[in-house]
Amino acid sequence: MRGFHALRYGPLKPVGIVDPKTGRRPYAVLQLRREDSEGSMLNLVGCQTSLKWSEQRRVFRMVPALSRAEFLRYGVMHRNTYVCSPAVLSDTLEFAENPGLFLAGQLTGVEGYMESTATGLLAGINAARYALGEPLVRAEPGMMLHALIRYITSADPARFQPMNASFGLLPRVELKDRKERRMAMVRRALESAGKMVKIANIGIADRL
Repeated sequence: MRGFHALRYGPLKPVGIVDPKTGRRPYAVLQLRREDSEGSMLNLVGCQTSLKWSEQRRVFRMVPALSRAEFLRYGVMHRNTYVCSPAVLSDTLEFAENPGLFLAGQLTGVEGYMESTATGLLAGINAARYALGEPLVRAEPGMMLHALIRYITSADPARFQPMNASFGLLPRVELKDRKERRMAMVRRALESAGKMVKIANIGIADRL
């Protein structure tokens, strides 16, 4: 989405939020997240920006509820550091030229907490299996983890960019109804995850 409505599909996206006065989803939202136990410090969710601080102050004070707020810290763009995974990682998250060395998290080129946690789980399982002399495991086809790892290890190295989990990464299911199609993808992913769990547990649980 580009143009006037761009922010409504980014940090101001109102999905999942209902106005208690009207019972309807608002046009756009600016979410505040508590930063301390007293609730005296609030964070503007998703508002990292490279705007100058004076401009941030001007823009945020345009929001009526923030017109008299005290800004303790202004937003800055965070830097994403990651390796060129297609050139160096296998689909077990092991370095191709350094057996026994595994990588996980945002350094691999996945984005998001769950995505990073999932790669950490697979990398940890494989590190344990490597130490025990067991064959390494791979995420099963149909899993979101498999789709993410396939992306980060097979994308064009010259154009590689980080990726979040997305239904668009999964193999298609030929159903017209969007909800039914996604539920079918979820069921397939759960079945594949069950297979991976059985494989991953072979030979490890009894030896740790």
